[in-house]
Amino acid sequence: MTALQIGMTAATTRRGGADRYFFDLFRALPPIGVELRGLVVGDPDDPLGAVRSFAAGDASMLRRWVGIQKAFASLIEDADLVASHFAAHTVAILHRIRSRPLVVHFHGPWKLENRIEGTGSVKATLQGSIESAVYRRAARLIVLSNAFGEILVREYGVARERIRVIPGGVDLTRFSALGSRADARRVLGWPLDRPTVVTVRRLVRSKGLERLVDAIDAVRKELPEILTIIVGSGPLAAELESRVRERRLGAHVRLSGHVPDDALPHVYRAADLCVVPSVALEGFGLVVLEALACGTPALVTPVGGMPEVVGPLAPALVLPDAGGAAIADGIVAALRGRIPLPDEQACREHAARFRWPCIAKRIKDVYDEVA
Repeated sequence: MTALQIGMTAATTRRGGADRYFFDLFRALPPIGVELRGLVVGDPDDPLGAVRSFAAGDASMLRRWVGIQKAFASLIEDADLVASHFAAHTVAILHRIRSRPLVVHFHGPWKLENRIEGTGSVKATLQGSIESAVYRRAARLIVLSNAFGEILVREYGVARERIRVIPGGVDLTRFSALGSRADARRVLGWPLDRPTVVTVRRLVRSKGLERLVDAIDAVRKELPEILTIIVGSGPLAAELESRVRERRLGAHVRLSGHVPDDALPHVYRAADLCVVPSVALEGFGLVVLEALACGTPALVTPVGGMPEVVGPLAPALVLPDAGGAAIADGIVAALRGRIPLPDEQACREHAARFRWPCIAKRIKDVYDEVA
């Protein structure tokens, strides 16, 4: 079977969970008999040559649509199915897919995400129309959690029988082959003797980072040595820096910016606790799995699919709500030992349930349903 994958971006400096998922498929599916071809914007830097760029990373949507139609025409004849990871790119080639089945990997509601970030209602309505056109055409839609499945049903009218719930995967070898927490801190140049919290996030409204900063303002009153590292880039960077300055939290909160993918395992391993403070539309939370694979417990808000990932490991890791007070209380309780946290082995064993070979097999089963 050959599956043509329509992705989003190859930009390594701002690659999010959906993009990492896309490229992980190119390692996980070929060994079990699914040959892949891929199309993205930007330079994919793909040593295997299976992923091709159809437009520059900063190209307008019109130029992307022109580019993907040209690239798609040369690849579709050899494809048994098309898999979409971003409706805005896929909509331009719907009429060219013809008799090929379409599988949608639903990574999040584009229209709702942009509303949260301040997109006007007219633009959000157009985005929703684009999404709906692609989802109507899909034979199957793969979602990362039951929470995202409900969004497809409620917001886009997708029939439940076309939806398959398959969580994201994690590369255990990459994230578990590490030394001690102290070793990781030495690699990163972090203090060895301070209680350290980390979050790895795109700096946007839905990730709740403003609330995390406010929470640390409260946490430091009980844990004066607390250090929080916010890893990632995005449009809220300047606002978050200003918030840290206003609250005089420079000794307690650092915005590290983008960290290369090969440094991420050390980031997770170096922390005593990973915190994921999302306030909306967190379909799965790949960072949760990555932290657990490194042996670091992840404290999450009860948003989207994250409770589905963390709850079976330790219900205490799911906060009662997404407010700043709950985040602060949870961090203090975790670092003070007031709630039972899973040890390193338990974290890694739980993450192993989501190893990519198992997830890839389930994805292949969905492809086999329609191909």
